[in-house]
Amino acid sequence: MSHLLHLDASARRASFSRELSEAFAGAWRAANPGGGYSYRDLAADPVPHIGQAWTEICDNVMAYGITDIGRYREAVRTPAQEEAWAIIEPLLAELVAADVVLIGTPMYNYSLPSALKAWIDQVTFPRMKLTGRRFVVTGARGGAYGPGTPKEPFDHEERYLRDFFLGHFGVEDVTFVHAELTNSLVDPLLAGARGEHEESLAAARKLAVELAAEPVRQ
Repeated sequence: MSHLLHLDASARRASFSRELSEAFAGAWRAANPGGGYSYRDLAADPVPHIGQAWTEICDNVMAYGITDIGRYREAVRTPAQEEAWAIIEPLLAELVAADVVLIGTPMYNYSLPSALKAWIDQVTFPRMKLTGRRFVVTGARGGAYGPGTPKEPFDHEERYLRDFFLGHFGVEDVTFVHAELTNSLVDPLLAGARGEHEESLAAARKLAVELAAEPVRQ
């Protein structure tokens, strides 16, 4: 049975990235009435940053040659590592159970929110593979960072996430949906770009719904 893990990372309670992730999730759940669904708000309920014990668990995973995610528990040896594992285990279980991972996230300061980075760090271990899964990222940016724009080289959000999901997790099925120029709604200097923003948002909404009906590429 298909299972969707839905994450939101925006610090705004009403945000474009949340709107787009909800559009995808709603369409996906309608198309998969028997599918499983898990939701986690990384901004409202932040995941702790990793600590010393997490690094020790990673070292043990490598030292003991553990490559099966289901055996990571064997790398936990000390009371401090047990405390770290209590944080890791439910997050990792949600991720492993999902065949579709949906991440609603804005771009903050050319990169991703620290709340999302903290989650990524907690669920990531050496030689960990999540092949066969699909990742969809619905995002919002204050400016324009698309292909050919002056600020394209400053997009360290999509580039990081795409490279990480492929390079570490081995996931090739990764799609990004962006609503751009959101700052045109509040910044007088960008007021002339509001039309472009509305076009970008409408296209992103449409794409998010369309993507929800697509199967995972094996």
